[in-house]
Amino acid sequence: MVVPKLCLLLKITKKLFKIGSYPLKVSHQKKNAMGTNVLKTETPTSIDDAVYFLKENFNEGDHRPAISFGFGDPSCFECFRTTPIAEDAIVEAVRSAKFNSYAPTGGILPARRAVADYLSRDLPYRLSPDDVYLTLGCNQAAEITIKVLARPGANILLPRPGYPDVETYAIFNNLEIRQFDLLPERGWEVDLDAVEAISDENTIAMVIINPGNPSGSVYTYNHLNKIAETARKLGILVIADEVYGHLVYGSSPFVPMSLFATIVPVITLGSVSKRWMIPGWGLGWLVTCDPSGLLRKDEIAESINKLLVYSPFPPTLIQGAIPQILEKTTQDFFSKTINILRKNLDICYDKLKEIPCIMIPQKPEGAFFAMVKLNLLLLEDIEDDMEFCLKLAKEESLIILPGVTLGLKNWLRVTFAATIPHILQKTTEDFFSNTIDILREDLDFCFDKLKEIPGLKCPQKAEGGMFIMVKLHLPQLDDIEDDMEFCLKLAKEESLILVPGKQPN
Repeated sequence: MVVPKLCLLLKITKKLFKIGSYPLKVSHQKKNAMGTNVLKTETPTSIDDAVYFLKENFNEGDHRPAISFGFGDPSCFECFRTTPIAEDAIVEAVRSAKFNSYAPTGGILPARRAVADYLSRDLPYRLSPDDVYLTLGCNQAAEITIKVLARPGANILLPRPGYPDVETYAIFNNLEIRQFDLLPERGWEVDLDAVEAISDENTIAMVIINPGNPSGSVYTYNHLNKIAETARKLGILVIADEVYGHLVYGSSPFVPMSLFATIVPVITLGSVSKRWMIPGWGLGWLVTCDPSGLLRKDEIAESINKLLVYSPFPPTLIQGAIPQILEKTTQDFFSKTINILRKNLDICYDKLKEIPCIMIPQKPEGAFFAMVKLNLLLLEDIEDDMEFCLKLAKEESLIILPGVTLGLKNWLRVTFAATIPHILQKTTEDFFSNTIDILREDLDFCFDKLKEIPGLKCPQKAEGGMFIMVKLHLPQLDDIEDDMEFCLKLAKEESLILVPGKQPN
């Protein structure tokens, strides 16, 4: 099976690391000859880079179907197809011919109003359409937010582990990155003492991801309240990536950070991509949650508008469908998705706990992922998480994301957002294939040895099952009257048990 094989990897020559080496991760920036910022890189700059690099190391001679636990995109699996309401909304938008033109900056009003109403369901106050800016997915929402907040000498606080694209945006915009740890032993909560220790008068914001990517954490009301109080104390705002909002499976409900916007200004980033399983539709949002009006006073809202003028916008067609999607999607659709993901999570969690070289600090409660730690002492010739993942890709056609890509070396991110038949098909085929190979090898050995024993006659080599019937030739055996006596002497003298051909009454 695939999972047990994680601990049984064979050796690969060091030549692999001299030729292919590791994919690249942002370390810091430098200027090119034209004075433009470029990235100086060491290992993967993004999740995509890491996954594609690992795919390039597949063994071309291995014809088994590949399994990828690298991306958080379950939309390619039939059981995660989006709701018909979303599909019908797109068809209706197309046939209406109302959404073929360019959209205004920030998005068309009906779509912005729909997002404001959708998010306001969880809040004690109402968001306005003017608080909502539609973006080309959640990534662009993060990029725009970073650009708007960036200024010379400023720094931003990012979680470790976290989402690497935000780090890249910060580097391109001359922001110093300071990282605070998430604490696995406390359900991946933010280390608030560390946040206070690394912030200063030049800190502009801290980023949280809830539900957590890659940790699978879901923050409680009390913890989010402490985050808000800490941010207020430090005089910084909170950027809340909530793209996995409401995708929760444990005892903790999803609580939006905007619930605490009366304590500290919050910029919420979100999308329809995860909850509706439509990442390819490219519709996200940036929302200023600021009942006190501090962000407008600081002209941050105005800066967002100005920047969006020069940015690509989500297709008007998708914007036209958004009101129907957000307003009419039933709870049945969401419940079905949650039930499938919860079942997948249970299987994944149980299997991961069986692997000696892997430690999983807690069962994920949200999003699509589990973070697990490698115990390198139990692995031969494995130096780190990247080498482990390279060998998995080459020897098992299995992709798991190395933790170094997310800022946590010698950890792994495993996704459970795939169909169980897809996961188990390959593992089942491998299991049966390996079992047959082992049994065939044992049969050959056993048959050859039985033929060498003078007192036994093996009429034919077994072709199935797990047994061979052999006949005793009693004239060649001293003081043996029958098969039972023969088996008794074997048990007594050799501690060897065989089943006699005829059981006693």
